[in-house]
Amino acid sequence: MKTRTKADRQGCWLDTGLSAALVMLAAWLPAGRLLADESPTAADHAATVSGTLFICGGGRMPDAALQRFIDYAGGSSAHVVVITTASETADSAEVEPRIDFWRRARMGEMTVLHTRSRETANDPDFCKPFENATGVWFIGGHQHRLIDTYRGTKVEQAIRGVLERGGVVGGTSAGAAVMSPIMIKGGNPQAEVGEGFGFLPGTVIDQHFLKRKRQDRLLHVLAIYPKLVGVGIDEGAVVVVRGRRLSVIKESESSVVTCLAPVDGRPAQIVTLKPGTELDLVALRRTASTRVQPRWRFDDAQPAPALAQGTLVLAGGGDVPSDATRRFIDAAGGNDASIVVVTTADGDQPPPEAKATGWLTAAGANQVCRIHVRTPQEAEDPAVLDLLRTAGGVWFTGGRQWRLVDAFHDTAAERLFQEVLKRGGAIGGSAAGASIVAAYLVRGNPLTNKPMMAQGYEEGFGFLPCAAVDPFFSQRNRFADMAELKQTYPQLVGLGLDEGTAIVVHGQALQVMGRNRVCVFDRREPAPAGERDFDVLAAGDRYDLAERCRLGSDEGDRERIELAAGTVSSADEDNPEPGADDTAADNAEPKPQPALVCE
Repeated sequence: MKTRTKADRQGCWLDTGLSAALVMLAAWLPAGRLLADESPTAADHAATVSGTLFICGGGRMPDAALQRFIDYAGGSSAHVVVITTASETADSAEVEPRIDFWRRARMGEMTVLHTRSRETANDPDFCKPFENATGVWFIGGHQHRLIDTYRGTKVEQAIRGVLERGGVVGGTSAGAAVMSPIMIKGGNPQAEVGEGFGFLPGTVIDQHFLKRKRQDRLLHVLAIYPKLVGVGIDEGAVVVVRGRRLSVIKESESSVVTCLAPVDGRPAQIVTLKPGTELDLVALRRTASTRVQPRWRFDDAQPAPALAQGTLVLAGGGDVPSDATRRFIDAAGGNDASIVVVTTADGDQPPPEAKATGWLTAAGANQVCRIHVRTPQEAEDPAVLDLLRTAGGVWFTGGRQWRLVDAFHDTAAERLFQEVLKRGGAIGGSAAGASIVAAYLVRGNPLTNKPMMAQGYEEGFGFLPCAAVDPFFSQRNRFADMAELKQTYPQLVGLGLDEGTAIVVHGQALQVMGRNRVCVFDRREPAPAGERDFDVLAAGDRYDLAERCRLGSDEGDRERIELAAGTVSSADEDNPEPGADDTAADNAEPKPQPALVCE
């Protein structure tokens, strides 16, 4: 291993003139804005971490845990820059025991870097070790020394550059505290706060958490910034953040605690994460924000699930019934109307054009285009907005619901979707694309689509108020899931859409089309013993969403619409696992379903 320690005349250590454009490319939340305005934007909610963050709570760290850092940095070919500035002994040989592991570790190159001069921190020669660095490590001490010296300098830009090109940035104790945009500088239980580097967006980090009993001080900070996620990392514990996933590594010797602020009479939400546990950080940030400022409130004050203008066409997955396709095109303005197909839910890459739009052109639509928006920034693209301003209809394909949330929530594009309905046009969707249209979003968990309710991803676009839409309903035996949702939010109308089946909603009237059924969970109180807690509709049936009752007589139809055990449906983009779509009998417990992991 090659080790470099180059001092300048002030006893400092070493800059690359990395372009400020690296900072502009960074996806994390700028720390400075939060101190003045704690309301995250749509882009802030969906922000993920480039590269890897490796955050330790202080105390003695096992060599096996630190070796994981080197592995992330490239193993034997890693080049790690160790920054000792937080330590009061950084200017002397007494710092050596603090960096002994790094000198002994098997890697390509290790550079020790330190200065107390901001002028030096802006010197390109000082930052040269970062040019080929694959990892940066902050030792412990006091966090203000790191921020006072490096924040807003070329050193900070260079460290961000390491992350942008897929490297790892880590630290322990003070080196952990600086990772969040809001930094705890000291005090307990009343915290003194300042600005950190903001490498981990939407959070505030506290270290030595359990050992030094710092839960009250973290909650004190969250009371000031309730839309942030508190991450308390104990001594001997390590958090790794890659993309949107936060993990407590198995080599940790203690736990990590996540905290959300108490809001509107609800207590703080405190969760302990043991070694080996992981969670979706974007979902947790959304949970924090929606606890403070929900988009929709799922209570009795909500309006009936009806439309003031326009038409909704929602399909339960598989092929869209031909008569529903025709209704969608007609409601959009006819064959020559402009129709936009949104394929965002389908994955990172758009599906083939023929798959996305061919079914509409085959039905007679002449002006169909596809957009595949992945981020809030793309949802603000003028070209996308111009298409939506003239659209008579918008269709959302199936896939995963959370992708639509991350891309469109609180963006100009989402507001233009609503405008399509206001001018009398049509909004439609299949599977996940049907779920997102309702106020309550089901199966939004980014890690798996199995849970019905997912904190942080419970809010859909709200075009159908006071409702929840679950696709592939009887094919995947989702009755118990909807019953659970109704127990939690009895005021919602739950719509279970079968594969190959669609509903058309205009005003307060719902009509069913297709070969299977729609189950309507409309009771505000539990069903009497022995009675079914939902109604069943088949093709041609109509339902009044405001009055919560079937329209017209259903005498003689019961046999025709009874749920049939043993029905098997075809696969769909939201159902890649074989055997996951077997139908079960009425009110049976759902069969275990394979988790769909986040790509």
